[in-house]
Amino acid sequence: MTAAGQPRPDAALAADLAERAGRLLLQLRRDSGLTGREVGALGDAESNRLLLAALAADRPGDAVLSEESADSPQRLSADRVWIIDPLDGTREYGMAGRSDWAVHVALWQRSAGITDAAVAQPALDVVYATDPAPRLGADEHEPLIFLASDSRPPAWAQPVADALDAALQPMGSAGAKTMAVVRGEADAYLHDGGQWEWDSAAPVGVATAAGLHASRIDGSALVYNSERPYLPDLLICRPELAEPLLAALHTALGATA
Repeated sequence: MTAAGQPRPDAALAADLAERAGRLLLQLRRDSGLTGREVGALGDAESNRLLLAALAADRPGDAVLSEESADSPQRLSADRVWIIDPLDGTREYGMAGRSDWAVHVALWQRSAGITDAAVAQPALDVVYATDPAPRLGADEHEPLIFLASDSRPPAWAQPVADALDAALQPMGSAGAKTMAVVRGEADAYLHDGGQWEWDSAAPVGVATAAGLHASRIDGSALVYNSERPYLPDLLICRPELAEPLLAALHTALGATA
């Protein structure tokens, strides 16, 4: 609550919750004595517990869709749904020295889509939110840099990168890859082969607030709070690259069909 007793703005709440969950994850990683899948499972569970409890206290009338909780059909009739990934990049979180993991907190509202979001990168001590929107970082590198999953890169990613004379680089966590594009460290993030709404909702919210393009790889809109919350592919890029990237994707997907 604010000093005047009014609820905090949704974007401020999202940022606060992502930061709090991130601090908890850092503490667990440091103090639990666990590594690999064990610390990843602990982080998933404890971060989820923190976020659910905080949302129940601050927004008791809202629905929640979380990677780490059973889904409920009641969210389909709700006007406000929080879409959260308590630990995006669980694999990377469990690997010593990796910083490419994140916490995602997003709010979907009926007839408006993702309206408020935050992505925390705790190992980098930074939180990005939709309000205030982050300033898009300058593109100061050559060649172009495209990011893809380091565990399951799309088969077409290299042909698309080659078509635009770009370097293809691996990175973990959808949130980490998207925020690297926001900062200007990369120019695009390409994904195919399976994601769920919690993987992209908060990153897309922050990315579009910063002025980036975000869509499916065929150029269609990203739709959230669907009955089956599955969004298998994603393109996030600097706005001037959207048209040439979609054209290269069309060519590459046709060749691999």
